[in-house]
Amino acid sequence: MLRVRDLVGGYGDFIVLHNITIEVNPGQTVIVVGPNGAGKTTLLKHIAGLLKPKKGIIEFNGQRIDSCSPYKISELGIAFVPEGGRLFPYLSVYENLKVGSYPKHARRTFSEAVEEVFELFPVLKDRRNQLAGSLSGGERQMLAIARSLMAQPKLIMLDEPSLGLAPKIVARVFEFIKEIGTKGYSILMVEQNAKKALQLAEYAYLLESGEITFEGVRDEFLQNPYIKKAYLGI
Repeated sequence: MLRVRDLVGGYGDFIVLHNITIEVNPGQTVIVVGPNGAGKTTLLKHIAGLLKPKKGIIEFNGQRIDSCSPYKISELGIAFVPEGGRLFPYLSVYENLKVGSYPKHARRTFSEAVEEVFELFPVLKDRRNQLAGSLSGGERQMLAIARSLMAQPKLIMLDEPSLGLAPKIVARVFEFIKEIGTKGYSILMVEQNAKKALQLAEYAYLLESGEITFEGVRDEFLQNPYIKKAYLGI
């Protein structure tokens, strides 16, 4: 599905990512963990088309997308939920969901899609007419994820979904992310909260100072002595 090969990128002449190679297979949940400033968000921005790589290849379902516009990439089936969700605070929950159905194919099936989202996120159904800005932090994060589903993507990219949330709310949000994974969506999530994120991972990468320093299935991560000490507090 998603293949990133030897990606070099950053902001202008400032290189952040050094020869990054990752992949996400259909229906797989992949986690990228690492410290603040490691380049995790920068990686997602390159995949989403918000930044263009200096070198390397990004492919999605066999098609190169590293020179595509963000709109084209979203049309192909990649949804990006940025840090903080970037909701429209003065629009209702329902209106925010409607904004998420911007791809042509999604607009045609909006009614069915919104009911599926409300089934997955019943708290949003109860607040469908409430302004997004008045929701709690956890509810806003759920709405941001739900809005991404309205585009009917094949791959959902989540940027730090636990950031700024209380531990109990983090657990709740991660349960929803886990549920989304069971629906057949592919998920690529970047997180500083390695302990929680790895509970969801089928495969994971450790990104440090712009380089992949370790990768493996969940159990390999959880058993790695360095990761246990540096990121899991064990």
